Amino acid sequence: MCVTAVESRPAGMTGTSQNPSRRPFGARVMAFVALTKPRIIELLLITTVPVMFLAEQGVPDLGLVLLTCLGGYLSAGGANALNMYIDRDIDALMDRTSQRPLVTGMVSPRECLVFGVTLAVVSTLLFGLTVNWLSAWLSLGALLFYVVVYTMILKRRTSQNIVWGGIAGCMPVLIGWSAVTDSLSWAPVILFLVIFFWTPPHYWPLSMKVKDDYARVGVPMLPVIASNKTVARQIVAYSWAMVFVSLLLTPLGYTGWFYTVVALAAGGWWLWEAHALQGRARTEATGGKLKEMRLFHWSITYVSLLFVAVAVDPFLR
Repeated sequence: MCVTAVESRPAGMTGTSQNPSRRPFGARVMAFVALTKPRIIELLLITTVPVMFLAEQGVPDLGLVLLTCLGGYLSAGGANALNMYIDRDIDALMDRTSQRPLVTGMVSPRECLVFGVTLAVVSTLLFGLTVNWLSAWLSLGALLFYVVVYTMILKRRTSQNIVWGGIAGCMPVLIGWSAVTDSLSWAPVILFLVIFFWTPPHYWPLSMKVKDDYARVGVPMLPVIASNKTVARQIVAYSWAMVFVSLLLTPLGYTGWFYTVVALAAGGWWLWEAHALQGRARTEATGGKLKEMRLFHWSITYVSLLFVAVAVDPFLR
């Protein structure tokens, strides 16, 4: 069992007791932008737009692309803001989250809640009225899954939180496909599974780096409750599953030689890095010698290369 112990002081008042509305306007705007976690949303858009090219087998309507990206940003931004609202107690105690707007007092909890709910409503209506309702319901489902299932239920209760909670991050590939076709097929399902198996070995290396933060607030990320050797073994297992699934698009006829070459090369390098991390973990390497962040940084490059190949491949077949 894992018991979460956090301070009882009001969240959002760390470091200041000043009324947030009296802060400089520019700083307040940037704080609300920060609530959406723009850097995380960049990754979501990287997996959305290329799938639209694959679904179209060419260049999709650019207006549709812009509307899908805008709706996706607002939806994911709303989910991230609500995540910060719910986690404001532990964010105040973790080094990596100590400068978030609710912790510094730049935004009040009430403002954050209203902001998150508003983005959720606006994004759903935007998708439904300008793209299609299938994409709208998929987007809303992803938001609710991230906020309710991951943040409220799984995160503080199980070491498998990021495995199942990561499903929300898989949804953009379904949304991108459905935006173009108003339907689903095996291609987006396969790419959904790629992101599903990608998420744990992407996030666990970062969790290894900051596991003391998670341990301090009682969040049972796998590196907190298991040895580095166990975590590295799990990373390798998920990595092999990810690479295998990524190669299914070609035999099923959705992609050609270019995607296959990129998937093999990028996947091969990923497996090299994953096994290297496992090798270092077996030697009881710690600190800088573990070099766990090498795989974390490569994971971002990997998913970018793979989905660029998804977008480019239709033009080379």
